[in-house]
Amino acid sequence: MALGVTKKEKIDGLAESAGVSLAASAWKRLRRSPVFLIGATIIGIFVALSLLSPWLAPHNPSEPMLIEQVVKARNEIPPPQPGHPLGGDLQGRDFLSRLLVGSQQTLIVGVGATLIGLAGGLILGTLAGALGGWVDSVVMRIVDVMLSLPSLLLAFSIAAMFAKPSQFTVILAVSIVQIPVFARLLRGSMLAQRHSDHVLAATALGVKKNAIVFRHMLPNSLSPVIVQSTLVLATAIIEAAALSFLGLGNPDDRIPEWGQMLGDVQNVFDTHPHLAAWPAVCIIIVALGFTLMGETLREALDPKNRR
Repeated sequence: MALGVTKKEKIDGLAESAGVSLAASAWKRLRRSPVFLIGATIIGIFVALSLLSPWLAPHNPSEPMLIEQVVKARNEIPPPQPGHPLGGDLQGRDFLSRLLVGSQQTLIVGVGATLIGLAGGLILGTLAGALGGWVDSVVMRIVDVMLSLPSLLLAFSIAAMFAKPSQFTVILAVSIVQIPVFARLLRGSMLAQRHSDHVLAATALGVKKNAIVFRHMLPNSLSPVIVQSTLVLATAIIEAAALSFLGLGNPDDRIPEWGQMLGDVQNVFDTHPHLAAWPAVCIIIVALGFTLMGETLREALDPKNRR
């Protein structure tokens, strides 16, 4: 048997030793991460239930089906019973149906606030990172002022400015709070890209500044911003639930939302804690799922962690 290495073995060895992209390397680590798999599973179940909740809900969440029991028992909350595994709420509506449909409203608020905050942060971060100078100074001072205030307090102040609270006002208040987070992160990434080799080469070749910003700097600066959006989703869901709990959300309780459900039962928490426990646990689990997924994504996409 020949001791030399065959041509095919050489090619296979080169293929195995060839470098891989950052995305491929990150996905290879994520597939082996139990933390990422747990977070992705939680988010997948949450999104599936949210999208299918109108069909999965066993009853109409706005119809007081158990109102007769409430009246006969002198405003007693209906307990779990056949056809209503979680019982009813203060007005005799099926609690399980409201919990399922409330997941959809929570998803709408969280995603809507994150998308609006991401769009605003992209605009401010691009202006600061691309133009620099006095534009960068003005934008960053505004961002510093917004970041100096507690996020929930700032969201509460913004939501309280509207004469008529609604789901849109909650989305707008939470999204404004998220804008400076995205703006500062994108600005830092673009400043790092400004001195990279491909940007310097494009500048030396006489490429227009707009083309350099939108074709070279911005696309290569979006990875940390996209990862941050998964973490912001968890914060947005918690802050939106807090605003609804304080009465600054949609006043129409026929459309359930987890934070609103918590606020509705605060006066009966001592006698019926399960009415607050279910939406609270749902909020905690969903926020945990987005946090676990976001943290593992950030670690996997960090070039320092590549092996």
